[in-house]
Amino acid sequence: MEIEQAIGEELRACRQRKQISQEQLGFDAAVHRTYVSLIEGGDRSPTLAVLFRLCQALDVSPADFARNG
Repeated sequence: MEIEQAIGEELRACRQRKQISQEQLGFDAAVHRTYVSLIEGGDRSPTLAVLFRLCQALDVSPADFARNG
C-alpha cells in the first residue's frame, strides 16, 4: 500500500470515529474540505504541519496516527 493511501485511510477512519464531516474537519484544522477529501482519497500527501493540525483537530496524537496508519 502506498503511503498516501495509508494516510488517507487512517484519516478517514479517525474522522468517522469522531463522527464529523470532511467540512468540519477542514474547518477545525484550517484546511479546505476539498483538500481533506483529496488526502482521504490518497490523491494528495499532507505536509507535516497539516498532518499535525489534522491530528489535533481529531484529538489523536501524531504518533498514534502513524502507528495505526
